[in-house]
Amino acid sequence: MALTLHTGRAAGQGEAATAVLVDGERIAAVGGAEELRAAHPAARLRAWPGELRPGLVWSGRPLPEAPSPRERVHAALREGATAIEGAALAGDPALLAAARRSAVALVEAPFAEPRLTPGARADLVVLDGNDRCVATIVGGRVLYRRA
Repeated sequence: MALTLHTGRAAGQGEAATAVLVDGERIAAVGGAEELRAAHPAARLRAWPGELRPGLVWSGRPLPEAPSPRERVHAALREGATAIEGAALAGDPALLAAARRSAVALVEAPFAEPRLTPGARADLVVLDGNDRCVATIVGGRVLYRRA
């Protein structure tokens, strides 16, 4: 599978990386954009206008109301969620099926906070200066991108 290099501004707290190299659905490397670009010149480049962070976990509240289960899951993606805590699905089989089709991670509390580390699933969020979601990448695939 082809490599994709996601670049953006460095996160302000705890994340020094400005780039994440993705191979399929896994993170291959995390580091400086120039360094990773030089090491992998053939990688597809996705330069994002925002800060790269680990994907968010939708936890402690139901998914937003929407006309269909698919749209409810998509509403969580629009907010940067790459994982959903099981309780948020409220035992709804249609909602669970929609979450599985979109490949968001399903987690149970307590759970470990996602991190951008090599070998981990490539679940990323790009946030603008106001912490609004610009893009949500789940398992290496862009599932939401703000127009």
